[in-house]
Amino acid sequence: MGGFVQQLAVAYVQHGYWFYVTGQVPERKCPLAVDAKLLDRYEIAISKWARARRKRTGGANVQYLRFGRFFVLIATRGEHRFFEDEPTFRDIRRDSLSFAGYSISYKLGADRKWHASVRIHPSEYLTLKAYLLDLATRRSVEKLTAEFQRIPFEPYAPVRRQFLNILRAVNRERRRAQYGLVPIEALRLRRQMLKPFEE
Repeated sequence: MGGFVQQLAVAYVQHGYWFYVTGQVPERKCPLAVDAKLLDRYEIAISKWARARRKRTGGANVQYLRFGRFFVLIATRGEHRFFEDEPTFRDIRRDSLSFAGYSISYKLGADRKWHASVRIHPSEYLTLKAYLLDLATRRSVEKLTAEFQRIPFEPYAPVRRQFLNILRAVNRERRRAQYGLVPIEALRLRRQMLKPFEE
């Protein structure tokens, strides 16, 4: 799951793949057969040299990524049958892609540059925050630390900010109750670099 998010955001969205559709492989179909069909239809399995040539001649490139039965087709700007065959495509700069509790988009950062953005989806974030606030004055520092360590999201920069916001809210509750504060070391702030296609 983490590898899927990393490949999508860091390898694709950050490099101009902004137009996407998502889908689910039906239970009655073999995912590998769907993979082969889509790779062939959109000419995805080509060399990096062929991609570069296509880009220089005004064509778009398309990538295909699947996790379990969930898949995404994502394209760069340009001419391609993808835009004809998938008229309901979305622009990730306006419509975030939701996957496994993450919200993936492309946004203008504090440095005034555009970046792929991976954050906890707002509804998932509010659920997580409410859960930890509920435990804030009912668990020891050690048990709360363990809860923070179990949060399954990879700490991309926006996710780290969300972690810190939750920690501050938890510590406000604990300070009011005159309990010891949960240290920042409770948070996992270093992202693990994954090999997305490793078996």
